[in-house]
Amino acid sequence: MTSRRSLLLARAFALPMLCAAAFAARADVALGMTSLPDAASAPAVTIFYPAAAADTAVRRGPFTFRLAVDAAPAPGNGRLVIVSHGSGGSPWVHVDLARTLVEAGFVVAMPWHRGDNTLDDGHPGPDSWAQRPAEVSHAIDAVAGDTRFAARLDTTRVGVYGMSAGGHTALSMAGGRWSRAGFRRHCDAHLAEDFNSCVGLIMRLHDDALDRLRLGLARIVIDWRFTDDTPQVHRDPRVAAVVAAVPSAADFDMVSLAEPAVPLALLTSGRDAWLTPRFHADRVLAACRPRCEHLADLPQGGHGAWLSPLPPGLTGLVGDLLNDPPDFDRAALPAAHRAVAGFFERQLLGEPPPAQRVGPR
Repeated sequence: MTSRRSLLLARAFALPMLCAAAFAARADVALGMTSLPDAASAPAVTIFYPAAAADTAVRRGPFTFRLAVDAAPAPGNGRLVIVSHGSGGSPWVHVDLARTLVEAGFVVAMPWHRGDNTLDDGHPGPDSWAQRPAEVSHAIDAVAGDTRFAARLDTTRVGVYGMSAGGHTALSMAGGRWSRAGFRRHCDAHLAEDFNSCVGLIMRLHDDALDRLRLGLARIVIDWRFTDDTPQVHRDPRVAAVVAAVPSAADFDMVSLAEPAVPLALLTSGRDAWLTPRFHADRVLAACRPRCEHLADLPQGGHGAWLSPLPPGLTGLVGDLLNDPPDFDRAALPAAHRAVAGFFERQLLGEPPPAQRVGPR
């Protein structure tokens, strides 16, 4: 009895000591960053990772970060998470999430989705959505083939996180099925109610006499461009867990998300003005629960709440859609980022459930 009690006490004292040691070790690990160049078959990829090197102030876009650029990787937890940015986005608006994931030991890779990033924004919407999942798979291949990371990573179980258009990508990686004609049907039925989702930044409604003309023009273009009813599907058996933040989702066949192919979690914003929640994230949650997880909600957050850091100086329509509502407190984000890291730790670091061990469905 005495020896059993001693063992329990030893374990009780050992756990916080181990946690403290792990925290101290991570305190010496900088946020490494490197880039893989654009290739013929795949876009450029920005990679964040644990690095045992001094960081320096680095300017990227409108932001300044503390990064260890091209430093040698340090040991991590051996898992990879792919982050899919939103329409017209970049890796830089997800650095705070990347830092949290790297502190948990993950390597984080972000493909620059062709035709739909901050440097190349000529083909947003369904044209981009159709190619993005393959770009995620190419990013996994690229990181797995890089000699700096190949020996440190097990890419048989990879996580995918996506926000907005990246959330659409994430749902595709979770087994979701959508079509261009599905987008058209949604917009034909709910154009005025979900105008920003259907039209993007091309124009806005002004609640005036010309709105009828704007709606008519938008409907003509949408009905002309998006007629293809071919189901769009993409399954990569290496993807073992998915998080979708404020996803574009109205064009999905919700039956395909009723039983996600892999563990799926959603992040939502209560005041999303770009992707009206009842047509997007709320529909996904209604379809997939209880087989998915509502990981975090920001009731006062807008669509851009999940951009961290948020680009400064946004004005006009993009500012109206992405800037924070006056009463939203960004202090809620670190806990949400930790919840994302915890979800991937649970799903990627443990023993895979039997349904995942047998491969894709």
